[in-house]
Amino acid sequence: MSAVRILRVYEQPEPGEFRVLVDRLWPRGISKDKVDVWLKEVAPSAEVRNEFDHQAKRFLAFQRHYRAELAANDAVGTLQDLLAAHPKVVLLYGAKDPIMNQAAVLLEFLDASGR
Repeated sequence: MSAVRILRVYEQPEPGEFRVLVDRLWPRGISKDKVDVWLKEVAPSAEVRNEFDHQAKRFLAFQRHYRAELAANDAVGTLQDLLAAHPKVVLLYGAKDPIMNQAAVLLEFLDASGR
């Protein structure tokens, strides 16, 4: 099983980490060489993301809706294959909040499903 963590895309990953961007939109100011794989298909839909709008009072609803999307999302299998292929993986996100973001929800979902 690989070691997986989340990190803001603007921060420096550790050496040897396979970098997977899990945002639907490409983050401003980030060059393509800072990411190994852009898996935008695993990100929340525009509807769920816009409903959340990074407001703390909407985070619980966001978690519920995003988890429901993940349960039916084929891209989760693609991500699980990447996790199996790399010993150290970092899920990159662009949001400013290190706790209330889609990468945190995704990591919890992966952990609950046994990766």
